[in-house]
Amino acid sequence: MTVLYTGIGELVTNDPGIGDGSPLGVLPDAAVVVDGDRIVWVGPAARAPAADHRVSWGGDAAVPGFVDSHAHLVFAGERSAEFAARTSGRPYTAGGIRTTVAATRTADDGRLGAGVARLAGEMLAAGITTFECKSGYGLTVDDERRACEIAGRFTPETTYLGAHVVPDEYAGRRDDYVDLVRGPMLDACAPHARWVDVFCERGAFDADESRAVLTAGRDHGLGVRVHAGQLGPGAGVGLAVELDAASVDHCTFLSDADVAALAGSRTVATLLPGVEFSTRTPWADGRRLIDAGATVALATDCNPGSSFTTAMGFCVALAVRHMGLSPGEAVHAATAGGAAALRRSDVGAVTPGRRADLVRLAAPSHVHLAYRPGVPLVREVVTAGTRYVAGPLGRAETGT
Repeated sequence: MTVLYTGIGELVTNDPGIGDGSPLGVLPDAAVVVDGDRIVWVGPAARAPAADHRVSWGGDAAVPGFVDSHAHLVFAGERSAEFAARTSGRPYTAGGIRTTVAATRTADDGRLGAGVARLAGEMLAAGITTFECKSGYGLTVDDERRACEIAGRFTPETTYLGAHVVPDEYAGRRDDYVDLVRGPMLDACAPHARWVDVFCERGAFDADESRAVLTAGRDHGLGVRVHAGQLGPGAGVGLAVELDAASVDHCTFLSDADVAALAGSRTVATLLPGVEFSTRTPWADGRRLIDAGATVALATDCNPGSSFTTAMGFCVALAVRHMGLSPGEAVHAATAGGAAALRRSDVGAVTPGRRADLVRLAAPSHVHLAYRPGVPLVREVVTAGTRYVAGPLGRAETGT
């Protein structure tokens, strides 16, 4: 069955050839035809072809489905007390992860799966139609394997992050833990993952340890992702570019060489403004990256410690206010940028042949995502051709 979505007052396509020639490819008075789970036509509403079913969006703006390329959803417990203490002056360190590790290890699969389902529902209601999900809160062979398996029930973009921190039982035996992560743990997790990731930071894993894990993952057929530049400058960005990582995430502390390397590579700089908001750390300089020619993505980094949010619109507003992005650049980063960070060509834009992912905003323009921060502007979501109506408290209900 074909569906015509019409009455779109402003459509962000992310295709300059369809829209106004800008990277956003903005098209006024637009319409989209969907056949099954694919977009088959995009253009002016006045020239729209006939379809089996017609849906009018009453002049509202629409954007591509958001692509969240960095999230940690498989966990138990919460860390609101840590958040409250930190906002009173305690700095964030990687050690806080261990609190979640302890809770996650004692939770059964049903509890962990229910937590992912709840957060995935929040994401859909917030307009996120594609998301990545990491392991990293088990840090044993069995716990990391089951985290990857659980994540895989909700998204194909599952990331093995055994190298999150060194767990307490391996204190003083870092080499043994790295060997475990790149050996038996990787063997157990790789069949359930698409990506391998490492937290390459002080207090976590150094460049040599990170390289060992990432190259082992790559040898198992996994794509490479890297956490780097969150807590201070280091070798993580250079390592990510060297290994042709799809994305290097955080990028708060970058050298000139890091920026130049990113600009000359396929590696996407993924910015995580929810982290800077939550931890009161310096804001990543997105303007510097974009001006240098690097590809930039925005992601929520939803996790219980440093960014417990699924609100991509909020992250867009933060990036505009604090990271130097324009409203259009921020929306592009949260859609096409996220798709590039996952090396996906089927999402992140509204063009024929792409998956039918659209977000209807209760606003006349995409600019309102930054102009009206914190306001739940997502009115409807279409993902893979299925239409949802955004409801209260992070619910999304099937539309008609």
